[in-house]
Parts: sequence; structure tokens; C-alpha cells
Amino acid sequence: MTVHARSEHARGAAAARRLRERARRYLGALGREEAELSILVVGDAAMRRLNRAWRGKDRPTDVLSFPHAAPNHGPLLGDVVVSLDTARRVARAEGRLLGAELDRYLAHGLLHLLGHDHERPAQARRMAKAEDELVGEGMVRGSRLSPSPRLRGKGRGEGRGRRGRSPRPRSTAKPAAARDSERRRRRRLPPGTKRSGSRSRP
Repeated sequence: MTVHARSEHARGAAAARRLRERARRYLGALGREEAELSILVVGDAAMRRLNRAWRGKDRPTDVLSFPHAAPNHGPLLGDVVVSLDTARRVARAEGRLLGAELDRYLAHGLLHLLGHDHERPAQARRMAKAEDELVGEGMVRGSRLSPSPRLRGKGRGEGRGRRGRSPRPRSTAKPAAARDSERRRRRRLPPGTKRSGSRSRP
């Protein structure tokens, strides 16, 4: 497997290293040893820009997933972008270690790349089970028949970009290519047009 991880956050190098190793572990557990994945650690400002550009939501979120193509079609899975600022804030508020919070974001984003979702109750149960198997305490709560309320309207766990719209993963993760794609999209769309993600909406 190939996992590329880097940080655009001034204090994110350790987080990127951790996420790279965790991604290898998760992919192995999921039987995807052939997979290629890119991970990027950013701050809230960069995450807000991505969330606004790709989902039409002008606020930061915790994790965004950008599938390279349809799930389970080839080894290139796509990109997972994680906000270190949000992870620190939520971990402190909920009494969780920062590393554990980052692991939850990675598992959530990775499962979206593999085709999981939580818009419908049955989907939410399946995704919650898969998350719990990877990290013990996932972001989708398995005890609920629908996505956790904190996933609907607080900017938590919101982000899958539109399928097939993300640029091809490379040895570095998303934003430079995403910005190029954003510029191309702006040329095609009239001012004010918003693209919403396929994830749960507030």
C-alpha cells in the first residue's frame, strides 16, 4: 500500500506521521493492502476554504474526503483532509487525547472513500459498526438510527467532496490541486452557485 501524508499546519508534522501509520493499519484491517491514499493536515482556515469551495458551507469542519473515483474501483482511493485545529478543540472539550481524535477523523474519512455514508439509518448503522471496529469509538454513533445530532449542523464530520471531482492523488495531498480545480469550476459556474456534498446536511 502507499500512503502519502503531509502537513500544511505549522504544528502538524507529528499528526501527519501518526495518521500515515494509522492509515496503513486501517487499510490492512480493511483488506486494502493495494490501496493508495493521500492525507493532508491543515488548520481551520484552510479547511473552511475547502468546505466552502466543495460543499458550499462557509465554516471549518473536522474532516473532508475527496474520492478519486467510484468506491472499490482500483487502488487509488482519494484524499482525506483533517483539521488539526478542530481536532485539538474537540479533544479538549470532550476529554479525549488529540491522537485519538485524529484517528477518529481518519477512520471516518477513509470509510467515506470506501463507499460508506450515514444519511440513512441503515447506512449509519453500517458505518458506525465499521468505525467502531477500527477505532473503538467512531464519529457515527451506532446506537442511533440516524447520524449523530452533532454531525448535523455543527460542522462536525461533514465532508465528502463530490465524487470524482477531486484531482488525482499524488505524492502530496490535496490543496494545490484542489485550488486549481476550484479555479476551473469558478470559470464554469455563475457567481453564487454552491455545490453541496453528498453527506448529511444541517
